[in-house]
Amino acid sequence: MGTKRSYQQYCGLASALDVVGERWTLLIVRELLMGPARYSDMIANLPGLGTNLLAERLKFLVERGVAEQVDVRGTGAQLAYALTPTGEELRPLVLGLARWGLEFVGDLRPEDTVRPQWGFLAVEAMLDQTKVADRAERYEFRVDDQMFHIDVADGRAAAVKGPAVDPSMVAKTDAATFVQIGAGRLTPLLAMVTGRLALEGDMDAVVRCCELLGLETTVPAKPVATAAVG
Repeated sequence: MGTKRSYQQYCGLASALDVVGERWTLLIVRELLMGPARYSDMIANLPGLGTNLLAERLKFLVERGVAEQVDVRGTGAQLAYALTPTGEELRPLVLGLARWGLEFVGDLRPEDTVRPQWGFLAVEAMLDQTKVADRAERYEFRVDDQMFHIDVADGRAAAVKGPAVDPSMVAKTDAATFVQIGAGRLTPLLAMVTGRLALEGDMDAVVRCCELLGLETTVPAKPVATAAVG
């Protein structure tokens, strides 16, 4: 493992942390869970991570078979990084950790970074398959300049990138508000009243979507500092 630190414990958890336990590594995995990403895109989406450290982390993930370089356009001129099948096995673990971490989301600070594309993984993490409606429909989310949706069909719900075809509900908001709603610090109703969320479509579909994501539809679950969002 070269100069990488090791817990030196003969245990599956310790071995996993030897691979992904270093600072920034799981956030790099988060970026790759959304699809192949160029080096420049990861630098832009991970402010505070130096270019040398990103190169080191990516090199290590490639060596361990978690990530690989891919030719996204088939020309050899624009290489990107993607997760291998071994890396993709981290998806349910990272989503579970993200869902657990929503409990600890605080107020948005001026130095905090928030990206609309992270909303896609947030939705995927929040899906409760026991709450899937007994009908086929789609719920679309427009978070800043990003669009994704939930596709409900055959008793299952899936998060899908891009716009939905004939959505039953369309939600429009900004990335910070989206995170605060997901964390339970702001209800969809209060976000609508304060002008931070716009909902279009069938209100029954809105309720079904909220139930699927475990969101309150009445009063705020926790206080929120609305002034923190620009």
